[in-house]
Amino acid sequence: MNFRTPISKARGLGSAKAGFTHWWTQRITAVALIPLTLWFGIAIILVPGADHRTIVEWISSPWNTVLLIATIIAVFYHALLGIQVIIEDYIRTEWLKIAAILATKLILIFYALAALYATFRIVTLG
Repeated sequence: MNFRTPISKARGLGSAKAGFTHWWTQRITAVALIPLTLWFGIAIILVPGADHRTIVEWISSPWNTVLLIATIIAVFYHALLGIQVIIEDYIRTEWLKIAAILATKLILIFYALAALYATFRIVTLG
């Protein structure tokens, strides 16, 4: 016989656990991505048909390097948070949910590190 009430089963879950932090972090990354995406879009529009050397010089500029790194980090972290919410909402099997979240995190971290490595490599060899 189970004497637990529904509220006792729900304790420790939802926003009281980590939901608010997750939600808030996703909003912060979304707001950060607005100016970063505008900067990146305008920068790409201003260098159409540029050769390899011009792009390397552009990336090697200190401001552009910092903004590009910030964009990479914000994009991948925001994507990670968003995909995690989708997985949590639509996958019901607990082990599959955990596996999907772990796989997503590993893949996105790998791609973020690859993008950061490529940026640093361009800056140092540029």
